[in-house]
Amino acid sequence: MENLDKLCAEYGYKFAKEISEISNYGAKKTEVLITKALSVLQEQGLYAFGLFCESVGSTDKNAAENLIRIAKELLQSKLQIIGNGDLLEEIRKDDGLASKLYDLMLAIQVLEKSLIYARYHAKALVKLQEHSQSEVRNE
Repeated sequence: MENLDKLCAEYGYKFAKEISEISNYGAKKTEVLITKALSVLQEQGLYAFGLFCESVGSTDKNAAENLIRIAKELLQSKLQIIGNGDLLEEIRKDDGLASKLYDLMLAIQVLEKSLIYARYHAKALVKLQEHSQSEVRNE
């Protein structure tokens, strides 16, 4: 298995970059969505995180779908702890992630750290955008 901190950094960047680029979703909205998703994950768990992403309003739907897509990629391709089905189904099925405590805890910890990194990446993108906009105004 590869270095988990490196993996979290890679996916943290991927979350922030890909979500902020979706139809000009923007860095600030990305930061807010990631912060909300992280809060749900930390306080309610992985299944609630998936439900949160499924239940967001139409304004954030595309971004939340990408959030869940990237999370699934991390858990399936990199950690290899879920199958190819729907994330919520992969968690709740009889032999799914919820029935494997070690894998569930690993999934939560890696996803949590990735989202923490993603939030900081998004904050940096906000600052970068603000700096770029102020430079344009000053010219």
